[in-house]
Amino acid sequence: MIYTRRNVNTLTRAERRRFVAAVLEVKRRGEYDEFVRTHIAYNSSDGEHRLRTAHMAPSFLPWHRKLLFEFEQALRRVDASVTVPYWDWTRDRSPHSVPWTDDLLGGTGRRSDRQVMTGPFAYRAGHWKITENVTDVPYLTRDLGRPARPFDLPTGRDLDSALADPVYDTWPWNSESTRGFRNRLEGWGSGRGSASWLNHNRVHHWVGGVMLSAASPNDPVFWLHHSFVDLQWTRWQLRHPGHRYLPALPPGPRDPQHGRIVARDERLPPWNVTPAQLEDMSGIYRYE
Repeated sequence: MIYTRRNVNTLTRAERRRFVAAVLEVKRRGEYDEFVRTHIAYNSSDGEHRLRTAHMAPSFLPWHRKLLFEFEQALRRVDASVTVPYWDWTRDRSPHSVPWTDDLLGGTGRRSDRQVMTGPFAYRAGHWKITENVTDVPYLTRDLGRPARPFDLPTGRDLDSALADPVYDTWPWNSESTRGFRNRLEGWGSGRGSASWLNHNRVHHWVGGVMLSAASPNDPVFWLHHSFVDLQWTRWQLRHPGHRYLPALPPGPRDPQHGRIVARDERLPPWNVTPAQLEDMSGIYRYE
C-alpha cells in the first residue's frame, strides 16, 4: 500500500506525538545510531581521492533517498502509521515556527554551549544521548539562524532556480559543477561565507550545531530536511519528464572522476541498489 509523507505543519498533536515516540524508540533500540554511523562513513569530499556517494556527487539525491527510506522503515516497524514529514524551509522560516516546537523537535540551543534545552530531544529529557559524533559532546546542539551573524533560509525563488535546470548533473560531477539540478539543489555555490551556502547546504548552516558535521543525522531535523529535498527531486522529474540521473555511464580511465562517482546503473554503496532503481518511488510513497 502506498503511504504519504506530509508537510510537518499539517500534523495533528497526536500525529506529532506518534512521530516523536517512534524516533525515540528507534534510538532506544540502537538502530538510530547505525544511520548516523552510515552517514559519517560515506561523507567524503572532492579532495578525497576515493568513491564519493553521499555528497559532492551525482548520487547525493539517490543516496539520501535510500538512507531516508531505510530510516522511515525503521520508524514504521515501531508504528505503521508514521512516515517522515517534510519541513518546507521556504515557508516555515522562523526559529519559533514548526518544527521547532516543544512537542516536536524542540528549539535552538542556549547561548553558552548551543545545547538544546527544550523538547523531547534535549539531553536533560533523558532520552537523547549522542554517542556517534565527530566530537565528544553527548547532547544535541543547534544555533538556529546564527544570531551572532544572522542569515536567512533559502527562499522559494532560490529553490526554483534549481528546479528550472533541465539537466540532472554535469561534469565535473562534484561541488564545482556550475550547471545541473543536483549541485544547484545540494548547494555548493561560489564566493565565501553565507553567500556560498545554497538550498540544502544553507539549511544545514542555518540550523547549526551538529547539523554542520558529518554526524548531522543526530539532529532529527535532518530527516525532515531531507524529506523536503527528496520531494524536490520528485518535482524536478515532473517538471522535466524524460530527463534522468546522470552520468549514464561511468567516467573513462583518463577522466579525473574515474572510479570516484556512481553512474546510473552502478551499485550505490553501502546498498545493493543502483541510482536508476531509486529514481521512481511512486509505488511506495507519495507526497501531499
